[in-house]
Amino acid sequence: MTDVVVLIGTGSIGQAIARRIGAGKHVLLGDLRRENADAAATVLAEAGFDVGTGVVDVSSRASVHALANAALAAGTVTGVIHAAGVSPSQAPPEVILKVDLYGTAVVLEEFGNIIAPGGSGVVIASMSGHRLPALNAEQDKALATTPAEALLELPMLAPEQITDPLHAYQISKRGNALRVQAEAVRWGKRGARVNTISPGIVITPLAKDELSGPRGAGYRRMLERSPAGRAGTPDEIASLAALLIGPEGAFITGSDFLIDGGVTASYRYGDLAP
Repeated sequence: MTDVVVLIGTGSIGQAIARRIGAGKHVLLGDLRRENADAAATVLAEAGFDVGTGVVDVSSRASVHALANAALAAGTVTGVIHAAGVSPSQAPPEVILKVDLYGTAVVLEEFGNIIAPGGSGVVIASMSGHRLPALNAEQDKALATTPAEALLELPMLAPEQITDPLHAYQISKRGNALRVQAEAVRWGKRGARVNTISPGIVITPLAKDELSGPRGAGYRRMLERSPAGRAGTPDEIASLAALLIGPEGAFITGSDFLIDGGVTASYRYGDLAP
């Protein structure tokens, strides 16, 4: 049967990863907006890739389940790239939690049910998850293991606890890494792997929204004072993803990889330290 790679969220990073790992496979592109999936399909098809498209709302289990069924109908699901999400400048806290936290949990559950032996997945989180102060062990376990349908009912995620979009984003991205660590155990029982990548500022349309938004000056300062002194590119994230998804990453699962040009290091020990 045909090997299928599923890309959820057809932005710049997701497309770059699909190009790195999708040759000779069927690439199923899922996005909330049909026009985004179609535009990505045109670019990839013109570059020689075998592609299909679907509409998916990761905040809806039924929608994610339908995409998983479409992937199964196309062949054997050997790769999953989850790159969908919203940023602090794009949505209020409740939407960020629903899309970035709950949506990721649903994707991991649904595709963890169908991933093929030897398959692998990668979830795009964020360096913001590393900026959140440490949680206690009980909170970590709750974010990692609470069934998705009960996740947003956790007291720590109540509206009066999460009032700021950046806080919602940070806890969602921390939750993504914790969730992947727990899901790696379940995926492993199917002979599959899954990891998280936590990028820093990478030049994408979403990042441009942030750089021109209310926190833009702070983000520009991050770049100027980081060891790398610049933003990243989608292709640099894709290089790491290709390692994690491919055979050379066969011993890597349940891990989170921070790739931020040293911004987090600089916050802890460098020019960005408080």
